[in-house]
Amino acid sequence: MSTASYHIVVLPGDGIGPEVTQEAVRVLEAAAEALGFQVHMETHPVGGAAIEAFGDPLPEPVLAACLKADAVLLGAVGGPQWDNLDRSQRPEAGLLRLRKALEAYANLRPVEVPEALANASPLRPELVAGTNLLIVRELTGGIYFGEPRGRNGQMAWNTMRYTREEIERIARVAFQWAARRRGRVTSVDKANVLEVSQLWREVVSRVHREEFPELELEHLYVDNAAMQLVRNPRHFDVVVTGNLFGDILSDLAATLPGSLGLLPSASLGGRVGLFEPVHGSAPDLAGQGKANPMAAILSVAMLLEALGQDVAARLVRRAVDAALAEGVKTADLCRAGETPLSTEAVGRYVANFVRQQATVFT
Repeated sequence: MSTASYHIVVLPGDGIGPEVTQEAVRVLEAAAEALGFQVHMETHPVGGAAIEAFGDPLPEPVLAACLKADAVLLGAVGGPQWDNLDRSQRPEAGLLRLRKALEAYANLRPVEVPEALANASPLRPELVAGTNLLIVRELTGGIYFGEPRGRNGQMAWNTMRYTREEIERIARVAFQWAARRRGRVTSVDKANVLEVSQLWREVVSRVHREEFPELELEHLYVDNAAMQLVRNPRHFDVVVTGNLFGDILSDLAATLPGSLGLLPSASLGGRVGLFEPVHGSAPDLAGQGKANPMAAILSVAMLLEALGQDVAARLVRRAVDAALAEGVKTADLCRAGETPLSTEAVGRYVANFVRQQATVFT
């Protein structure tokens, strides 16, 4: 039993964000209760909800609260009603500002396809079953933040820019995680045509050679990496890449389990980590109780792991596995003849499992 206490800021956001976050919080509270640590949570608006309340997707008091927290749990942001706002005032701009302020330069996206869900994948079950990879995406540099950027009536321009220091630190994250997994890193770039990718490959190779020579490193061009993710996903262990390529590849890999509703993420680097499901706000599903809360719940597992509550993290993951094996699923994962459960029903099953099985894990 632990006497630790943690201060968590919860940002439910927009669309299905509040629904899936509610179930994630339910599971987090169940884990704390069962294993004897404390979580103190405060909830704030972000994204479109904050625009409606304060005219800003990330109000200063909300950012201040996040910076003082031990961790931040986010639902999702965005919706069509805010698409016509200036880019700097849209919900997604608030999320980018939050990541930047938290110095969260490393985005971790694990992708697993358990045997029980292999038939839900758009690929052949025998191709994807057993897939277990981790995409490490650099999050605060690259073309999304590079200057100069702009447009006029005839032209638009963006700048892809990386420093040696930015590449070194994300490479170290990838190698450190590979050391805890199967020991293989795939670095993805476009070094055959981009100077910034040539620097990327050079720096990643040096970090490998000088700091992690016991691990395996391979380099792939991004187009080949995309093809191999579909043709042979079990080949990959840890994939490290820049912001743009990571955005695309992580969404591609997210299709392997057959639903975005299973995929969590963590954005780390500074003192405060940001944990959120990979999926978007899905406004067409909002308020119907159909959203899959598993990605938000698994984001709680990553949050617990980052706080040092490894037993709780394993327990939450075990609860999710048990739910899926027992057919406790929302509609996105159901096959013909299966009965989908509501968002709340799935969350309650996982939380109850955590309470009932806690003694086995301690």
